Amino acid sequence: METHIEIRNLNAYYGDNQALKEINLEIPRQQVTVIMGPSGCGKTTLLMSLNRFLELGDSTRLSGQVLIDGEDIYALDVDVTEMRKKTGLLAQRPYPLPMSIYDNVAYGLRIHDLCKKGHEMDAKVKHFLEEAGLWNEVKDRLHKPAVGLSIGQQQRLCLARGLAVRPEIILGDEPTSALDPISAQHIEKRLLDLKKEYTIVLVTHILRQAKRLADYVVFMYLGEVVECGLAHEVFEHPRQERTRAYLEGQF
Repeated sequence: METHIEIRNLNAYYGDNQALKEINLEIPRQQVTVIMGPSGCGKTTLLMSLNRFLELGDSTRLSGQVLIDGEDIYALDVDVTEMRKKTGLLAQRPYPLPMSIYDNVAYGLRIHDLCKKGHEMDAKVKHFLEEAGLWNEVKDRLHKPAVGLSIGQQQRLCLARGLAVRPEIILGDEPTSALDPISAQHIEKRLLDLKKEYTIVLVTHILRQAKRLADYVVFMYLGEVVECGLAHEVFEHPRQERTRAYLEGQF
């Protein structure tokens, strides 16, 4: 598998607390990589380091490198806004913008000047709502407030909004944890479809979900990568005792 994201000797600190410890990892292109492990093991910290959201905290420090397409995203000359366009983020809870369904999707297209108004914009909005699996449910109320959607629909709207700025990578921080089972199934199906075009990195604490979605697995414990590899190999033949214990539900 071709490497899309490479992490070298990455350490992260919240004040005096070290959250990530010498992370070295290669994440494959156009696959679903699942980061799993018990609560507090550093999963979200690692995910947020991939789009530089982690550095927004006042007490956060990082060392090491994160390379996307061979470029270190923490280099001094990197355009952070342009870099973040490459990495769309689905949070645990959806946060639609306080505007219409249509304008939520069009927002990124407008601010980045990615297409013209009128028919071209209409076609783009439809396309990304279709990619997120939402078009048929909202096509007759595009100009109604997005907050009127169900929480599952809002999450798919946020996915459409993220796709509209043409990312290469989709990051998901437990993106189905606030959803009902049917809505969660919608999101999972969209992610499996989207991996044909995007590299997807997900954090989950649900082992069943990891088994359903993962092509590649990273198991973390206490800020360290304990084991990583092809999903079927890790799930069926874990090499590390801590991985085996986690998969058997011992912690």
